Amino acid sequence: MTVAVFVRRLGCMAAAALVLCPATSYADESGISFWVPGLYGSLAATPTTPGWSVATIYYHTSVNASGAAAASREFQVGRFSPTVNINLNLSLSGQADLQFIAPTYTFAEPVLGGQFSATLAGVWGRNAASIAGTLTGPLGNTFGGFLQDALVSYGDLYPTFKLKWNSGVHNYMIYGAGDIPVGDYNPSRLANIGIGHGAIDFGAGYTYLNPATGTEFSGVGGFTYNFKNPDTQQQSGIDFHFDWGVSQFLSKQVFVGFVGYAYQQVTDDFGQPAVLGGFRSRVLGMGPQIGYIFPIGSNQAFLGLKGYAEFDAANRPSGWNTWLTFAISEEAPKTVTPTRHLVIK
Repeated sequence: MTVAVFVRRLGCMAAAALVLCPATSYADESGISFWVPGLYGSLAATPTTPGWSVATIYYHTSVNASGAAAASREFQVGRFSPTVNINLNLSLSGQADLQFIAPTYTFAEPVLGGQFSATLAGVWGRNAASIAGTLTGPLGNTFGGFLQDALVSYGDLYPTFKLKWNSGVHNYMIYGAGDIPVGDYNPSRLANIGIGHGAIDFGAGYTYLNPATGTEFSGVGGFTYNFKNPDTQQQSGIDFHFDWGVSQFLSKQVFVGFVGYAYQQVTDDFGQPAVLGGFRSRVLGMGPQIGYIFPIGSNQAFLGLKGYAEFDAANRPSGWNTWLTFAISEEAPKTVTPTRHLVIK
Protein backbone atom coordinates (compact mmCIF):
# COMPACT_ATOMS: atom_id res chain seq x y z
CA MET A 1 0.00 0.00 0.00
CA THR A 2 1.40 3.41 -0.95
CA VAL A 3 1.83 6.17 1.61
CA ALA A 4 -0.84 8.34 -0.04
CA VAL A 5 -3.47 5.58 0.02
CA PHE A 6 -2.67 4.71 3.64
CA VAL A 7 -2.94 8.35 4.66
CA ARG A 8 -6.30 8.83 2.99
CA ARG A 9 -7.71 5.68 4.54
CA LEU A 10 -6.93 7.26 7.90
CA GLY A 11 -8.85 10.37 6.86
CA CYS A 12 -11.69 9.75 9.29
CA MET A 13 -9.33 9.99 12.22
CA ALA A 14 -7.85 13.19 10.87
CA ALA A 15 -11.36 14.57 10.44
CA ALA A 16 -11.93 13.99 14.15
CA ALA A 17 -9.29 16.63 14.87
CA LEU A 18 -11.30 19.36 13.10
CA VAL A 19 -13.47 20.31 16.08
CA LEU A 20 -12.80 23.69 17.66
CA CYS A 21 -13.89 23.77 21.26
CA PRO A 22 -14.98 26.70 23.42
CA ALA A 23 -13.34 27.91 26.55
CA THR A 24 -14.01 25.16 29.01
CA SER A 25 -10.33 25.14 29.78
CA TYR A 26 -9.06 28.15 31.64
CA ALA A 27 -6.76 31.10 30.84
CA ASP A 28 -6.97 34.80 29.96
CA GLU A 29 -9.93 36.92 31.11
CA SER A 30 -11.59 35.32 34.16
CA GLY A 31 -9.42 32.28 33.54
CA ILE A 32 -11.16 31.41 30.25
CA SER A 33 -9.65 30.99 26.78
CA PHE A 34 -10.89 30.41 23.26
CA TRP A 35 -8.41 27.62 22.52
CA VAL A 36 -8.71 24.32 24.36
CA PRO A 37 -5.27 22.69 24.69
CA GLY A 38 -5.31 19.14 23.36
CA LEU A 39 -7.57 19.94 20.43
CA TYR A 40 -5.08 18.47 17.95
CA GLY A 41 -3.10 15.27 18.25
CA SER A 42 -1.97 12.33 16.13
CA LEU A 43 -2.47 12.51 12.35
CA ALA A 44 -3.52 16.17 12.58
CA ALA A 45 -1.89 17.14 9.28
CA THR A 46 -2.77 14.07 7.19
CA PRO A 47 -5.13 14.54 4.22
CA THR A 48 -8.74 13.44 4.63
CA THR A 49 -11.17 11.69 2.30
CA PRO A 50 -12.88 14.18 -0.06
CA GLY A 51 -16.57 14.80 0.64
CA TRP A 52 -18.56 15.09 3.85
CA SER A 53 -17.46 13.89 7.27
CA VAL A 54 -18.70 14.53 10.80
CA ALA A 55 -16.98 14.27 14.18
CA THR A 56 -18.57 14.27 17.62
CA ILE A 57 -16.62 14.57 20.86
CA TYR A 58 -17.61 14.06 24.47
CA TYR A 59 -15.29 16.28 26.51
CA HIS A 60 -14.95 16.11 30.30
CA THR A 61 -12.72 18.33 32.41
CA SER A 62 -12.24 18.78 36.15
CA VAL A 63 -10.01 21.59 37.42
CA ASN A 64 -9.05 23.57 40.54
CA ALA A 65 -7.23 26.83 41.22
CA SER A 66 -6.40 29.34 43.93
CA GLY A 67 -5.14 32.91 44.27
CA ALA A 68 -5.44 35.23 41.28
CA ALA A 69 -6.99 32.61 39.00
CA ALA A 70 -9.88 32.23 41.46
CA ALA A 71 -10.12 35.94 42.33
CA SER A 72 -10.56 36.82 38.65
CA ARG A 73 -13.93 35.05 38.74
CA GLU A 74 -15.00 37.09 41.78
CA PHE A 75 -14.20 40.29 39.89
CA GLN A 76 -16.03 38.98 36.82
CA VAL A 77 -19.32 38.50 38.64
CA GLY A 78 -19.02 41.93 40.27
CA ARG A 79 -18.70 40.94 43.91
CA PHE A 80 -15.62 43.14 44.44
CA SER A 81 -14.45 46.45 43.03
CA PRO A 82 -11.72 45.99 40.40
CA THR A 83 -9.78 48.90 41.95
CA VAL A 84 -9.56 47.52 45.51
CA ASN A 85 -6.19 46.31 46.82
CA ILE A 86 -6.77 42.88 48.33
CA ASN A 87 -5.05 39.76 49.58
CA LEU A 88 -6.24 36.65 47.78
CA ASN A 89 -7.21 33.49 49.68
CA LEU A 90 -9.66 31.81 47.37
CA SER A 91 -10.15 28.41 45.78
CA LEU A 92 -11.97 27.75 42.50
CA SER A 93 -13.33 24.41 41.29
CA GLY A 94 -14.81 23.71 37.88
CA GLN A 95 -16.23 20.80 35.94
CA ALA A 96 -17.63 20.57 32.42
CA ASP A 97 -19.34 17.84 30.41
CA LEU A 98 -19.74 18.98 26.82
CA GLN A 99 -20.73 17.48 23.48
CA PHE A 100 -19.29 18.89 20.27
CA ILE A 101 -20.40 18.21 16.72
CA ALA A 102 -18.40 19.30 13.70
CA PRO A 103 -19.52 18.66 10.10
CA THR A 104 -16.72 19.11 7.57
CA TYR A 105 -16.56 19.28 3.80
CA THR A 106 -13.27 18.40 2.10
CA PHE A 107 -12.92 19.57 -1.50
CA ALA A 108 -11.66 17.14 -4.15
CA GLU A 109 -10.12 19.85 -6.35
CA PRO A 110 -6.66 20.99 -5.16
CA VAL A 111 -6.21 24.53 -3.86
CA LEU A 112 -2.64 25.87 -4.12
CA GLY A 113 -1.58 22.28 -4.69
CA GLY A 114 -3.13 21.14 -1.41
CA GLN A 115 -6.36 19.78 0.01
CA PHE A 116 -8.84 22.38 1.28
CA SER A 117 -11.50 21.72 3.93
CA ALA A 118 -14.08 23.79 5.83
CA THR A 119 -15.64 23.00 9.22
CA LEU A 120 -18.31 24.62 11.37
CA ALA A 121 -18.42 23.24 14.92
CA GLY A 122 -21.00 23.74 17.65
CA VAL A 123 -21.31 22.67 21.29
CA TRP A 124 -23.81 22.12 24.07
CA GLY A 125 -23.58 20.68 27.57
CA ARG A 126 -23.12 21.44 31.26
CA ASN A 127 -20.55 23.71 32.90
CA ALA A 128 -20.27 24.20 36.68
CA ALA A 129 -18.02 26.30 38.92
CA SER A 130 -17.69 27.19 42.61
CA ILE A 131 -15.56 29.57 44.69
CA ALA A 132 -14.81 29.37 48.42
CA GLY A 133 -12.50 31.37 50.71
CA THR A 134 -11.81 34.91 51.90
CA LEU A 135 -10.60 38.24 50.58
CA THR A 136 -8.91 40.77 52.92
CA GLY A 137 -9.19 44.42 51.90
CA PRO A 138 -6.89 47.40 52.55
CA LEU A 139 -8.75 48.34 55.77
CA GLY A 140 -8.58 44.84 57.15
CA ASN A 141 -12.15 43.99 56.20
CA THR A 142 -12.56 40.32 55.36
CA PHE A 143 -15.13 38.94 52.96
CA GLY A 144 -15.80 35.22 52.97
CA GLY A 145 -18.27 32.65 51.84
CA PHE A 146 -19.14 30.20 49.10
CA LEU A 147 -20.47 30.86 45.62
CA GLN A 148 -21.47 28.27 43.04
CA ASP A 149 -23.14 28.19 39.65
CA ALA A 150 -24.08 25.64 36.99
CA LEU A 151 -25.43 25.95 33.48
CA VAL A 152 -26.78 23.57 30.84
CA SER A 153 -26.90 25.38 27.50
CA TYR A 154 -25.25 25.96 24.10
CA GLY A 155 -21.95 27.56 23.14
CA ASP A 156 -20.39 29.61 20.37
CA LEU A 157 -19.82 28.59 16.75
CA TYR A 158 -16.31 27.76 15.53
CA PRO A 159 -15.43 27.91 11.81
CA THR A 160 -12.14 26.36 10.68
CA PHE A 161 -10.44 26.35 7.27
CA LYS A 162 -7.46 24.14 6.43
CA LEU A 163 -4.98 23.45 3.65
CA LYS A 164 -3.01 20.18 3.72
CA TRP A 165 -0.21 18.79 1.58
CA ASN A 166 1.22 15.26 1.40
CA SER A 167 4.73 14.33 0.24
CA GLY A 168 5.45 10.67 0.97
CA VAL A 169 5.73 10.16 4.74
CA HIS A 170 5.61 13.93 5.32
CA ASN A 171 2.35 15.87 5.73
CA TYR A 172 1.94 19.62 6.19
CA MET A 173 -0.98 21.82 7.24
CA ILE A 174 -1.93 25.46 7.72
CA TYR A 175 -5.23 26.55 9.26
CA GLY A 176 -7.32 29.54 10.24
CA ALA A 177 -10.07 29.40 12.85
CA GLY A 178 -12.37 31.72 14.75
CA ASP A 179 -15.00 32.17 17.42
CA ILE A 180 -18.45 33.54 16.56
CA PRO A 181 -19.74 34.62 20.02
CA VAL A 182 -23.37 33.51 19.83
CA GLY A 183 -23.26 31.13 22.82
CA ASP A 184 -24.92 31.46 26.21
CA TYR A 185 -22.82 34.01 28.14
CA ASN A 186 -23.52 36.31 31.08
CA PRO A 187 -20.65 38.13 32.83
CA SER A 188 -22.49 37.95 36.17
CA ARG A 189 -22.41 34.12 36.14
CA LEU A 190 -19.51 31.96 37.33
CA ALA A 191 -20.28 29.29 34.71
CA ASN A 192 -20.72 29.99 31.01
CA ILE A 193 -20.63 27.99 27.79
CA GLY A 194 -19.90 30.92 25.45
CA ILE A 195 -16.87 33.15 26.05
CA GLY A 196 -18.52 36.52 25.37
CA HIS A 197 -16.10 37.77 22.72
CA GLY A 198 -14.74 36.92 19.29
CA ALA A 199 -11.32 35.43 18.54
CA ILE A 200 -9.20 34.38 15.58
CA ASP A 201 -6.49 31.74 15.52
CA PHE A 202 -3.85 30.85 12.90
CA GLY A 203 -1.31 28.08 12.89
CA ALA A 204 0.50 25.27 11.12
CA GLY A 205 1.17 21.59 11.67
CA TYR A 206 3.25 18.62 10.58
CA THR A 207 2.69 14.85 10.64
CA TYR A 208 5.24 12.12 9.98
CA LEU A 209 3.52 8.84 9.06
CA ASN A 210 5.42 5.75 7.92
CA PRO A 211 3.06 2.92 6.86
CA ALA A 212 5.96 0.45 6.67
CA THR A 213 6.76 0.77 10.38
CA GLY A 214 3.42 2.12 11.68
CA THR A 215 5.22 5.03 13.36
CA GLU A 216 3.55 8.44 13.55
CA PHE A 217 4.15 11.75 15.26
CA SER A 218 2.43 15.12 14.86
CA GLY A 219 2.75 18.68 16.11
CA VAL A 220 0.49 21.72 15.62
CA GLY A 221 1.27 25.23 16.84
CA GLY A 222 -0.68 28.46 16.61
CA PHE A 223 -1.50 31.90 18.02
CA THR A 224 -4.86 33.25 19.24
CA TYR A 225 -5.85 36.93 19.02
CA ASN A 226 -8.77 37.81 21.30
CA PHE A 227 -11.14 40.70 20.66
CA LYS A 228 -12.45 42.92 23.46
CA ASN A 229 -15.34 41.60 25.54
CA PRO A 230 -18.09 44.23 25.04
CA ASP A 231 -19.74 43.34 28.38
CA THR A 232 -16.64 43.67 30.57
CA GLN A 233 -14.44 45.93 28.39
CA GLN A 234 -11.58 43.51 29.02
CA GLN A 235 -9.36 42.03 26.31
CA SER A 236 -7.33 38.88 26.75
CA GLY A 237 -3.73 38.84 25.54
CA ILE A 238 -2.30 36.84 22.64
CA ASP A 239 -1.96 33.12 23.35
CA PHE A 240 0.50 30.55 21.95
CA HIS A 241 -0.40 26.86 21.94
CA PHE A 242 1.33 23.69 20.79
CA ASP A 243 -0.37 20.27 20.65
CA TRP A 244 1.48 17.03 19.87
CA GLY A 245 0.86 13.31 19.51
CA VAL A 246 3.01 10.20 19.09
CA SER A 247 1.52 6.84 18.14
CA GLN A 248 2.39 3.34 17.01
CA PHE A 249 0.01 1.32 14.84
CA LEU A 250 -0.32 -2.22 16.17
CA SER A 251 -2.30 -3.07 13.02
CA LYS A 252 -3.90 -1.12 10.17
CA GLN A 253 -6.84 -0.45 12.50
CA VAL A 254 -5.48 0.00 16.05
CA PHE A 255 -2.90 2.41 17.45
CA VAL A 256 -1.66 3.44 20.90
CA GLY A 257 0.51 6.32 22.01
CA PHE A 258 0.84 9.55 23.96
CA VAL A 259 -0.45 13.10 23.54
CA GLY A 260 0.48 16.41 25.12
CA TYR A 261 0.24 20.18 24.93
CA ALA A 262 1.89 23.42 25.98
CA TYR A 263 -0.09 26.65 26.42
CA GLN A 264 1.45 30.06 27.12
CA GLN A 265 -0.08 33.53 27.04
CA VAL A 266 2.56 35.79 25.48
CA THR A 267 1.08 39.29 26.03
CA ASP A 268 -0.78 40.84 28.98
CA ASP A 269 -4.52 41.20 29.31
CA PHE A 270 -6.01 44.70 28.98
CA GLY A 271 -8.64 46.21 31.28
CA GLN A 272 -8.28 43.60 34.05
CA PRO A 273 -8.23 44.59 37.76
CA ALA A 274 -4.81 45.96 38.76
CA VAL A 275 -4.37 43.41 41.55
CA LEU A 276 -4.26 40.63 38.95
CA GLY A 277 -1.26 42.11 37.13
CA GLY A 278 -0.70 41.02 33.52
CA PHE A 279 -2.53 37.75 34.28
CA ARG A 280 -0.54 35.73 31.74
CA SER A 281 -1.58 32.09 31.76
CA ARG A 282 0.39 28.89 31.28
CA VAL A 283 -0.20 25.14 31.46
CA LEU A 284 1.34 21.86 30.30
CA GLY A 285 -0.47 18.55 29.84
CA MET A 286 0.32 14.98 28.83
CA GLY A 287 -1.36 11.57 28.78
CA PRO A 288 -2.15 8.33 26.90
CA GLN A 289 -4.27 7.71 23.81
CA ILE A 290 -5.79 4.77 21.96
CA GLY A 291 -7.67 4.67 18.65
CA TYR A 292 -9.56 2.25 16.45
CA ILE A 293 -10.37 2.70 12.74
CA PHE A 294 -13.15 0.49 11.31
CA PRO A 295 -15.72 0.34 8.47
CA ILE A 296 -19.43 1.12 8.86
CA GLY A 297 -21.22 -0.06 5.74
CA SER A 298 -19.65 1.82 2.85
CA ASN A 299 -18.17 4.46 5.16
CA GLN A 300 -15.17 4.48 7.48
CA ALA A 301 -15.24 5.40 11.15
CA PHE A 302 -12.88 6.27 13.98
CA LEU A 303 -13.28 5.80 17.75
CA GLY A 304 -10.63 7.31 19.99
CA LEU A 305 -9.96 8.04 23.65
CA LYS A 306 -7.27 10.33 25.05
CA GLY A 307 -6.65 11.94 28.41
CA TYR A 308 -4.40 14.65 29.84
CA ALA A 309 -3.03 15.38 33.31
CA GLU A 310 -2.09 19.05 33.65
CA PHE A 311 0.89 20.54 35.49
CA ASP A 312 3.01 23.70 35.80
CA ALA A 313 -0.09 25.92 35.59
CA ALA A 314 0.00 29.68 36.19
CA ASN A 315 -3.00 32.03 36.44
CA ARG A 316 -5.47 29.32 35.46
CA PRO A 317 -7.12 26.29 37.03
CA SER A 318 -5.56 22.95 36.21
CA GLY A 319 -6.53 19.32 36.64
CA TRP A 320 -7.32 16.67 34.04
CA ASN A 321 -9.48 16.20 30.96
CA THR A 322 -10.60 13.37 28.68
CA TRP A 323 -11.78 13.28 25.06
CA LEU A 324 -13.97 10.51 23.62
CA THR A 325 -14.20 10.96 19.84
CA PHE A 326 -16.34 9.29 17.21
CA ALA A 327 -16.02 10.33 13.56
CA ILE A 328 -17.39 9.01 10.30
CA SER A 329 -16.46 9.88 6.72
CA GLU A 330 -17.01 8.66 3.18
CA GLU A 331 -15.09 5.60 2.02
CA ALA A 332 -11.58 6.33 0.81
CA PRO A 333 -11.12 5.93 -2.95
CA LYS A 334 -9.61 2.65 -4.13
CA THR A 335 -7.09 4.53 -6.25
CA VAL A 336 -5.72 8.00 -5.79
CA THR A 337 -4.80 10.27 -8.66
CA PRO A 338 -1.51 12.00 -7.80
CA THR A 339 -1.73 15.75 -7.21
CA ARG A 340 0.96 18.36 -6.83
CA HIS A 341 2.81 18.10 -3.54
CA LEU A 342 4.37 20.77 -1.40
CA VAL A 343 8.08 21.04 -2.14
CA ILE A 344 10.41 22.17 0.63
CA LYS A 345 13.70 23.62 -0.62
